Formats: sequence, C-alpha cells, structure tokens
Amino acid sequence: MKKQITTTNPYLNKVIKTYNYYSDEAISKALYLADKTFQSWKTESLSKKTTLLKNVAENLSKNKEKYSRLMTTEMGKPITESFAEIDKCIYLCDFYIENAMLLLSDEIIETDAKESFISYDPLGCILGIMPWNFPFWQAFRFAIPTLTVGNTVVLKHASNVTGCALAIQEIFEGSGYPKGCFTTLLTDHDNIKTIIKNDIIKAISLTGSEKTGRKISEVAGSQLKKLVLELGGSNACVVLNDADLDKHLDTMVKARMQNTGQSCIAAKRFIVEAGIYDEFLEKFTKKVEALTFGDPIIESTEIGTLAREDLADILEEQINKSIEKGAYVHLGNKRDKTYYQPTILTKVTEDMPVFTEETFGPVAAIIKVSNKEEAYKMASNTKFGLGTMIFTEDTKDAKQRIIAIEDGAFFINDMVKSDPRLPFGGTKNSGYGRELSREGILAFANKKTVYIK
Repeated sequence: MKKQITTTNPYLNKVIKTYNYYSDEAISKALYLADKTFQSWKTESLSKKTTLLKNVAENLSKNKEKYSRLMTTEMGKPITESFAEIDKCIYLCDFYIENAMLLLSDEIIETDAKESFISYDPLGCILGIMPWNFPFWQAFRFAIPTLTVGNTVVLKHASNVTGCALAIQEIFEGSGYPKGCFTTLLTDHDNIKTIIKNDIIKAISLTGSEKTGRKISEVAGSQLKKLVLELGGSNACVVLNDADLDKHLDTMVKARMQNTGQSCIAAKRFIVEAGIYDEFLEKFTKKVEALTFGDPIIESTEIGTLAREDLADILEEQINKSIEKGAYVHLGNKRDKTYYQPTILTKVTEDMPVFTEETFGPVAAIIKVSNKEEAYKMASNTKFGLGTMIFTEDTKDAKQRIIAIEDGAFFINDMVKSDPRLPFGGTKNSGYGRELSREGILAFANKKTVYIK
C-alpha cells in the first residue's frame, strides 16, 4: 500500500485532499533531472533569470486570491495575512530583479596579477526543507536567491501544506523556468537522510525546529555539505519606562499575535520595566481581548486556529507546566481542539517553559523587571538568538546595547521581521547562516578566486 499525505483544514477539521508519496524511483528521477537541468541553467544569462523572476512576480500578483485562499485553507492563517504573504513574495522577486546584477558581479581585487577577482558561481542542486507556518514566504525566501545565482532547487515542504508546495512548483514552471529548476518532493522525513547523502545534493537550507535542525546538521556534517539553519526562537520584547505605548502598542500586539502566534521571530517574552508595567498590562490586555476570532477565510478575522491539533497539545502542556510553577493566567487559556484563545500569563519566571522554550501560539509571557539593566540581562537569558526588540524613546542608549545582545537581529521601536534588503538568521540554538539580501544570494555560491598573470 502506498504511503499517503492527507491535508486537513484546521478550522473546519475537514479533509482537503490526499496525495501519494513519491516512490524512491520517482525521487531519483527528480534528482537526476535537477542535476541535468543545472548543467544548462548555471550558464543561463542573469538577464534571462531576472526576466523569469518578473514572470513569477506577475504570476503571484495575478493569482493572489487563489494562492492566499490555499494557504488559509491548509494551515489556517487569517486571509488578510495570506494576502500580505503573497505581497511579500512579490517584493522579494522585485528586490532581486533590481539588485541581482550588482550582487553577483565579479569583485575585482587588486594584486600583483594582471587581473584577479572573485567569481560567484552556483554550487548545484540545493535541498530546501521548509515549514508550514509561512508556506509561500519560507519557500520563496530560500528559492528565489538560490535559483537566481544559478542553482537548481528541490523542496521538501511540510506535509500539511502539500497543496502549497505543488502550487509553488507550478508557479516556477508556469513562469518559464525549465523543468528541473524547481521540484517539489512529496516524501517523509525518513527519506531526508538518504536524499541529503545523494551526491547530487550539494547543500541544504532548513527552516524548522531546533530538534530537526540538530538531526539534519548531523547528516549534512557527515557528508561535508554546507547547511543554512533558521531554527526556533524565543524573542524578547523589552518595554522600558520611557516607551511610547500609544504609538507602539499595536506593533507589540502584532509581534506576538500575527499568524496566530505561529512565528519563530514572534515576541514571546515581554520584559517590562516596573514603572510602565501596570499601564502596559492594562493596554496590552484590552487590545488582545479585542482581537476577532473566526473563520480565517473571512477578512475581518484576526486570530485563527493553530495549524494542527498536536501543536495545540504542545502549547497547552507548556502553559500548564508554567502555571504549576506559579504563572498566573491574566487572560484566556481556553482551548477547543485547534483553537487556542489568546492568552496572557503574568508572574512568569525564568525557569518556566513559556520562558525557556519556544511557544508556537498566541500566548504572551509577561515579566516585570526593576530596571533597565535587569531587562537587558533577562532578554539575553535564552538559548535562542533570532532577535530582540526594544521599545524606548532613548534610541541613543539602545544603540549602545547592540553588542550586549547576541541575536541575529536587534530592532528598536519595531517588531523583528524579515526584509529582502537585510540579512536574516540567528545565533546560538536558533541556527547559523543568513538568508535574504547579499548574504542570501551568496549563501549557496562558490566564491571562486580567479587569478590571471
């Protein structure tokens, strides 16, 4: 009997579609085609590649409603956020259309040679292992720069967004990319180790959990293959006494509750200085209470369900264990299958799961601190390192603290977010390597020294 994937609408709890996993033979053929296509794709002109990128952007724009509804149906994100995700993918294409030529130009180095420079050459076929929470953005964030430098791509997407994974392949092929440039593989995690060990795969990009990252890095390391890891996070949102709450509170709520809290870079630990704590808690609570739950396909919906019931199980366990250790339920904590009510926990301490672990859902852990120094110290007390956000009117002082925070991102008076113009990635248990910007397009490039006497 063939192994199958069944996708389910998490809001309606109804089966969407069932797919057959690819056979070992089908996977081998897909890898062979990706390798064969690479031999011609790597020599294709950059102007041709950016023309195809324009086609992708137009395809996304033309079918925005279709792809947004697909995302919302498969993983439950509010439809307005799905629209925004497609828009962001279009912006990503536009960035590399405009900047690829500059980013990939040979870098001239003056030496005693007649001519010497760095050439940025593609590596080959790159495997992307991507998560379900941003089904289009995560895949495009990896694929667009990787293809544009001249590699080919095979994608192992999360099984619960299989429809999105296949649609993305159709987008690239429908935009004129040769078959084999971008291929979705319908396979399970048991096959990933074998695929990574295949000589056709030259490098791997993984966005996922810390646990998965450790497993994949072991296999990739044994094969001496380059790996970019973007793993979990427990970002701190530091609110200092001089923060302008009226100006920034909507941003703080969005930083925790967007995508129903299912984001690696969400603000998960709110570290609030004592002088502003009561005002913050009151205003933050009112805004969270006002969030509209409902069918995510309706545009007025702001909070959807979690993507799967097992994810709600994990979140509920983390919250309950924190309550056992003394956390206080200030708001929420009601659950119905995949729905988890937006929740605010106070009296949170550094030994609780909602502080030490990544919480993937709409729960905000609030911690009161006595002063600014304690706030920065507590923000750094984490095994993760994706990003930290600081809200203060004293930006000069905040800039002096940049080096004190070891994360991959430091945002002052805004939420941590990815932007095609800026490198994105983490430190510590949040992974290594960078995506987006110049770093992203060179992540899977051979920086080749050329020397002509």
